[in-house]
Amino acid sequence: MIVEGSLPVTLEGSVQEHHLRRALSDVKRHLQKSALKLVGYLVAAYVVLKLIPTLKLALRSLEHVSWEWVLGAIALEVVSELGFVLAWGLIVDPQKLLDRDGRGRRTDEGVAWTQLAGGLLLPGGAWGGVGVGALILHRFGVPTKVIAEREFNLSFLNTAVDALALIIFGVGLATGILAGESGLLLTVLPAAVAGTGITAALLGARRAGSHAERIQAKHPRIASALTALASAVDDTKRLLVHRGSWTSVLGVLAYLGFDVLVLWTAFLAIHAHPAPGFAIVLMAYIIGALGGSIPLPASIGTVGGMAGMLILYGVGHNAAIAAVLLHQAIGLLVPLTGGGIAYAILRRRVAPLAGAATGGT
Repeated sequence: MIVEGSLPVTLEGSVQEHHLRRALSDVKRHLQKSALKLVGYLVAAYVVLKLIPTLKLALRSLEHVSWEWVLGAIALEVVSELGFVLAWGLIVDPQKLLDRDGRGRRTDEGVAWTQLAGGLLLPGGAWGGVGVGALILHRFGVPTKVIAEREFNLSFLNTAVDALALIIFGVGLATGILAGESGLLLTVLPAAVAGTGITAALLGARRAGSHAERIQAKHPRIASALTALASAVDDTKRLLVHRGSWTSVLGVLAYLGFDVLVLWTAFLAIHAHPAPGFAIVLMAYIIGALGGSIPLPASIGTVGGMAGMLILYGVGHNAAIAAVLLHQAIGLLVPLTGGGIAYAILRRRVAPLAGAATGGT
């Protein structure tokens, strides 16, 4: 009787112990995340307090800005965003499907501008913009799989162009072909990391397809994600190699190159002496922009990343911070204005269609 009666008690105790351990594990994970957030906030607060005197001096530099150069920088930013819009239309909506069903011409351009603005309003940088674009495309009836594949293709193409630029300009600086920093840590290392990333992506894409086939039955979602990743890498390689796809590549090059020119022009606008070379600005721009992936408000991650990299490359503290602030202001003004106008036009076009569809039902 004692043995038989003790079995349920033992089983019940083991179940309770299992739930208790799981609950404690969840609490531990939550506490670890909270601790990491707290450390991050403390570090950010410390950095801000340390930068306050420098920020004051940088803002003084902006008081004497040359508005001719600012207007030129705004024009360059418009060209940069138009490059993204061109590439977006050719890759995400090559058949001009968004212009059909009574939506009117250039609807794809409106969605692209709205995605640009969304990338500034939401945390996560460009990935936040991808979410906005995907939401609009889904509302327009584009299948989710098609949205994911084509947005991935565009993101991979942007990343590939950034990586190739790091390799070319990094090697150019290290060998002395381009004027500026020649230290291996700030030239060859970024180029090597970019080259390793490209190689890993190409090799991983080959293996991802075969691995997806093996796990298709047990893990269909993981398999579809691996297949989409592999196809995105293959499509990006095709876009870079095939001559017929060069228009989209030129759009991405314009998106990057003219935005870097905006940052370089910002140094001229604040009368920085000496102004850094284009190669230095490009390297600092690409590496520093990784800070925009950190979910911080008001593009603080991007500002800190770019300014910090410029300082590492030998640019003066005040000039670096002032130029980056001016660049970010222009980078907010143009896409938010264009995205706001595009969003208003899209709403005006979609409302009658939605009303007609409701009336027809």
